[in-house]
Amino acid sequence: MSTEYRPVSDVIRQRRSIRRFLPDPVPPLIVHDLVELACAAPAPHGSKPWRFVYVAFEDAKRRLADAMANAWLTDLVQGDRPVLEVDRVIKRSRDQISTAPVLLVACLQDEKAKEWPDEERRRAERDMFVQSLGAALQNLLLAAEERGLSGYLKGAPLFCAPAVRDALDLEPDWEPTFLVLLGSPDPAVIPPERERFDLERYLVER
Repeated sequence: MSTEYRPVSDVIRQRRSIRRFLPDPVPPLIVHDLVELACAAPAPHGSKPWRFVYVAFEDAKRRLADAMANAWLTDLVQGDRPVLEVDRVIKRSRDQISTAPVLLVACLQDEKAKEWPDEERRRAERDMFVQSLGAALQNLLLAAEERGLSGYLKGAPLFCAPAVRDALDLEPDWEPTFLVLLGSPDPAVIPPERERFDLERYLVER
C-alpha cells in the first residue's frame, strides 16, 4: 500500500472501481481510519446518518454470503432467469464477499429525519440522508485510493436488506445499502481509459 500523499484532484481522477485484489490483508487500523474519514461527510441536521459494519470474521462473511445468496435465489427464480445464469450470479456474489480483503456494509440510519406531514417533503428529507451516505462512501473510496488501495461498491444489500440485517444481527433501524469491497489492486487489472469528459453534457449556466 502506498503512503504517498497526492493532491485531492489527482486522487479523484485516478480513483477507479477495481474488482480484483491481491490477497494481502489490510491492517484494521487503516480500515478504522477510512471509516473515520467517511464520517467527515456533510449531513443534514447534524444527523451523522451513516453506519458501517466491518465484516472482519470468516463466519460472518459466510452468514452474509448465505443470506444474500438465498435472497437472490428467490428473486432470480421468480424472474424466470435460466438456471445456469442464476448459478453464475450467485457464485460471483459469494466469491466477491469471500475474497475481498476488506468488506464493509454501509447502512443508513435516519432517526433524525424530520417527520413532515406530506409525502413530498418526507421524500425530499430522505433524499438528503441518502445523499449524505453517498458523500460518506465517496470519502471512503477516495481515502482508500490515496493509501494505494482500490475498491468498488456493490448495491446488492438494497435488494435484500432484511436478510443482510438478520445475518449480521444489526439494529432494526440500520438500513443496509451497499457493500464496500476494498483491497490492494491486482496489478494485472488495467482499467479502460475514461471516456472524454464533455462538460457541456453535465453543466449549464443560467
